[in-house]
Amino acid sequence: MEPYKLGEMEQKFAEMIWEKEPVSSRTLTELCEKEFDWKRTTTYTMLKRLCERKIFQNNNGTVTALMSKDEFGAAQGEQFLTDAFDGSLPQFLAAFTRRKKLSRKEIDEIQRLIDGYREG
Repeated sequence: MEPYKLGEMEQKFAEMIWEKEPVSSRTLTELCEKEFDWKRTTTYTMLKRLCERKIFQNNNGTVTALMSKDEFGAAQGEQFLTDAFDGSLPQFLAAFTRRKKLSRKEIDEIQRLIDGYREG
C-alpha cells in the first residue's frame, strides 16, 4: 500500500476530515453516514487506514491531521516523481513539455519559483 495514493472514497473521506478538523470520531461517523451512507464500522476502518499511513490521528476520540492537505499533495507529487521519473523533476518537466506547450504565464511562474529557490 502506497502511503500517498488514495482511492476515490479515501480521498473524499480525507477531504472531509481536512475540512472539519478537529472533529470528534462520533461526529465523523454521523457525517459519513449522511454523506456516504456508511455504517459506523466502515468509518472507523477507513479512519484506521489513514491513521496507519500517518495522514491523520485519532487521539481520545478527536481526529486531527498529521499532514495538511498541501503537505499531503506535495508528498503525492514527490512519490509520483520518484515512481515515474526516478525522482527527477527535470525529467518530468521534459516529458511534460513534450506533450503540452507551456504558456508564457506558466513559464514565468516556474521561473519565479526557481529564482525564489536560488535566493532562499
